[in-house]
Amino acid sequence: MELQTLYYVLAVVMMVVGIAGTVLPALPGLPLVFAGMLLAAWAGGFAQVGGWTIAVLAILTLLSLGIDFMATAFGAKRVGASKPALVGAVLGTFAGLLFGIVGVFVGPFVGALLGELVWLRRVGGRELGQATKVGLGTWLGIVVGTILKLGVAFVMVGLFTVAWFVK
Repeated sequence: MELQTLYYVLAVVMMVVGIAGTVLPALPGLPLVFAGMLLAAWAGGFAQVGGWTIAVLAILTLLSLGIDFMATAFGAKRVGASKPALVGAVLGTFAGLLFGIVGVFVGPFVGALLGELVWLRRVGGRELGQATKVGLGTWLGIVVGTILKLGVAFVMVGLFTVAWFVK
């Protein structure tokens, strides 16, 4: 197999795994998609995909990182989440990976709920309703962020594909 072909195969694998990473939090998602696109462009000598396209893809990648943090924070802040609830959501996300696709969706909610309950007990409250509201708000922020990141991923793939075949 020619070395250039190996680079292209590796680039495609990186892009596919990266798209899966937009849903699975253990993978770097869109940075991996971008790295695969950059590798493919480099392997082709930047003949099909030039510097401007790479720059736009890099900006979209950075935008996706911001989306991830802002959507989760917005969902959590909207319902008055505490810092322990946010930490719980992150820990719940990773713990959820152990339980497959259901765990990926349930883990952040359970983590935020437990984090908020710990916080409420620490400050003297014991409101399960407030903790549930925080868990749902945080979870909704994560879901909205994931949907937006998937949208950015497909825009990136579309832009890359057009740049590759239209030149």
